[in-house]
Amino acid sequence: MRVLVIGGAGYVGSVLVEELLERGYAVKVFDRLYYGDYGLARIRDRIELIVGDMRLIEDKAKANFEINTRATTNSARLCKQHGIKRYLFASTCSIYDIGVEAFEKDIIFDEETKVSPKAAYSKSKFEAEKSLLSMSDKCFCPVIIRKGTIFGFSPRMRYDLVVNTFLKDILTKGYMTAFYGGEMWRPLVSVRDAARAYIACLEAPEERIKGEIFNLVYSNFRISELALRVKEALKSLNIKADINMNYGYSSVRSYRVSGKKLEKVLGFKPIISVEEAVRDMVKKIKEYNYTDFDNPKYYNIKWMKLLEEADKIIRVTGTVFEAPYPKLRKVV
Repeated sequence: MRVLVIGGAGYVGSVLVEELLERGYAVKVFDRLYYGDYGLARIRDRIELIVGDMRLIEDKAKANFEINTRATTNSARLCKQHGIKRYLFASTCSIYDIGVEAFEKDIIFDEETKVSPKAAYSKSKFEAEKSLLSMSDKCFCPVIIRKGTIFGFSPRMRYDLVVNTFLKDILTKGYMTAFYGGEMWRPLVSVRDAARAYIACLEAPEERIKGEIFNLVYSNFRISELALRVKEALKSLNIKADINMNYGYSSVRSYRVSGKKLEKVLGFKPIISVEEAVRDMVKKIKEYNYTDFDNPKYYNIKWMKLLEEADKIIRVTGTVFEAPYPKLRKVV
C-alpha cells in the first residue's frame, strides 16, 4: 500500500514516516519544508519527497484558516477525485479548552461533547473537521484524530511543547517553570504513540472508522504533576532539576479528555509514559546533537515569524542568490 503523508517532514510526520516504512509501506511525503528536511535525513533515500505548498495564500488571509481549514478541505477533495478513499486528519484536543476561568466545568470531555472553540488554531481545526465529515460517503472515508499535547523525541524536534520545554529548561537553566501554579489540566500523548495511532486507523476496517472522531490521549495530567514526573525521570539519570512555581496568569489552557473510544473501537491504547519519553529524549538529544536549544527552528511560532520577516525583506530587496546584475558599460 502507498501512503501520502502531508507534512511528513514535521514533528509528528517524520516519526510517522519512519513507523510506516518499518511496516513495509511505500511512502510519499508532501511538505513545504518550512523547517527544512533534516527530520527525514535518515530515511531520505527510502521515500518520495514532493516539495510544495498545499494552500494558495491571499493577501489578507489568516494562516490558521488557510492551512488548517481551506488547505485541508482542498486536499481532501483532490484525494476524493483521484480515488484516494481514506483520509486521516490530525486535529487537536485543544478544541475542548475551557480555560482556567471555568474550573467549575472541569469535566472529562469525550467525542460526543458539544464544543465551541474560540482560539484561532482550534477553531480552524474544528471547521476542517466539519468540512471533512460532510464529505463522507461510500467513496470517501475521513477519520478525525484529536491529539492531546504531544511529547517526546522527533528527528524534527520541537522544544515548544510542555514536557519538551520542561526538559529543555532543565538542561539549559537547571530548573523548569510551572505557570499558574501548574494547576491546569492537559491531555498528553507521546509522538511515537501518535504515529502508531495513525497506522491503527490506516489499517482498521472501514466500517469501524468512517466519519468517526477519536481522541488520542495517554493520560490527563496537571502541569504540576508533569513537572514532578519530569524531575523524577531525570533523577534516575543523575540530572538535578528544580521546579519554579509561577502563580501569574499567562494565557493558560485547561481541559481533560477521554481516550476510551479509540481503545474500545480499535483496541488501541497509548503506552509510552512521560518518564520513558524524557529519558529517551535526553539520550537522543545528545545523539543527534540537538543542543542548540535557542535555535528558532525548534519553536513553531518563532520560526514562522522569522520566515515572515525574511519574506518581507526579500520582497523589497530580492533574493541575494538570484540578484540581477547590471549590464557593464564602458567608461571613457
